[in-house]
Amino acid sequence: MTETASTLRRLYPGSRLEDTFAWPIEKLDNFDSSFHVQEYLQQIIRVDCSNVEAIVELPESVDKQVWQYEHLRQVCLELGMLVVALEPECTKENCPEMKADGWLYLCAAHPSTQSCPAIDYIIHTLDGATILLNNTKYFPSRISVPEPSLKHFQSIARRLYRIFAHAYFHHREIYELFENDSSLYARFLLLSKTYRLVPPELVSIPDGNQEDQNENDDVGDEDHDDEVEDDDGNEQQQPKQHNDKNQTTALEDDDSRSEVTAIEDN
Repeated sequence: MTETASTLRRLYPGSRLEDTFAWPIEKLDNFDSSFHVQEYLQQIIRVDCSNVEAIVELPESVDKQVWQYEHLRQVCLELGMLVVALEPECTKENCPEMKADGWLYLCAAHPSTQSCPAIDYIIHTLDGATILLNNTKYFPSRISVPEPSLKHFQSIARRLYRIFAHAYFHHREIYELFENDSSLYARFLLLSKTYRLVPPELVSIPDGNQEDQNENDDVGDEDHDDEVEDDDGNEQQQPKQHNDKNQTTALEDDDSRSEVTAIEDN
């Protein structure tokens, strides 16, 4: 591979598998690209994805809001691989509702907020987060984040957490294989703790010391009714009732033909 190709960091058609991503390790300041933060983040993930402390640590020359933004984009990208792993097992028949640790989550990617199969909820959530993070109205630049747009980080992170939680409590083997290979949840959790993206009371996946002390979600369902939470994080007694003050708005894609999970608050 030539020096120019390495500098440009491009994957060309016909490249051999062993040559893919075989670029020299560069310092952040050496990246000459509008997407230098994303490229640097992906580089340190490839070096050692299990070293989540090094991955989440804020580089000196990067704005912390941009660092959070690029991390959330990357989490959405990598969660796509978890969806692929879940699809054979997380079917509409096996998981007709989006549940995790005794909570039933309602989806706003419909004419009215309602329950939907877990795999649909997960895809709607990733679609909604991706559309919002690529919306130039809220994120017009990759080198700065407007102050009013910062509120979306917590909303996105809270919804993404539910994907990990559902996989952990209902598809443990798939979750563990994915996590052992990617350390994505460990990275996402550290990011969320560092920047307070997910409230501690909503963190339901136990750490290694607590795992043996927690019962499986399926067992708990036999002893108590599921608590219901809408897509804006509000607890409800009946799934079809909404709190108008916190009602969410479904985002539409560019051609306005389909709706995706609500991310943007009114």
